[in-house]
Amino acid sequence: MMSLQMSPQPRELLVRRVPTSFSFRMQQLAKELGVVIPVSFFEEANNAHYNSTAIIDANGEDLGLSRKSHIPDGPGYQAKFYFNPGDTGFKVFQTKFARIGVAICRDQWFPEAARTMVLQGAEMLFYPTAIGSEPQDAGLDSRDHWKQVMQGHAGANLVPVVVSNLIGREIIVTEQGNSDITFYGNSFIAVAASDDKEEAVIVAKFDLDKLKSTRHGWGGFP
Repeated sequence: MMSLQMSPQPRELLVRRVPTSFSFRMQQLAKELGVVIPVSFFEEANNAHYNSTAIIDANGEDLGLSRKSHIPDGPGYQAKFYFNPGDTGFKVFQTKFARIGVAICRDQWFPEAARTMVLQGAEMLFYPTAIGSEPQDAGLDSRDHWKQVMQGHAGANLVPVVVSNLIGREIIVTEQGNSDITFYGNSFIAVAASDDKEEAVIVAKFDLDKLKSTRHGWGGFP
């Protein structure tokens, strides 16, 4: 939900993000469980629209948001009709447990995004994702390629990479024909979740101090 407020200067309009019932519930839930929750949402800011993720800390505090930079325009994924390219850059958030970097879906294909966040001090990278079949080519399956790219970010930057991917089938009916996408799930940290289950919870523990020592010893960072 957005609220509008006129500024003291004429012809200027300020936009202020206010909690919706959903985001308020996520803040309550984060505080109740003592966990950090990245919350994906459709953001409206003046005349622009963004694919965004808000970071809710373990005490319920909204730490800010990151906007998706790379907007796809392929068959079945015509997000450029709905979203503007993000203008936040790739950001890092200091949470209760770790300093985390968050990028969104197609941003994950670009190694510069991962590197930028780790150079800012990210100890873990999170990629909320919606990827699956390709409507223009039923024989094209990118899941193995996708996993290898994510593993590459972890290997090149020596940080844990946490990837959550959508599941299920989506059919969009248009005047030009239907778009049919089956999202292949396979969310993972170190082990893959099944692609035929509606729910999966993956848990992993990391020694962040040991990982930091390994990064320093690897010699990959100036």
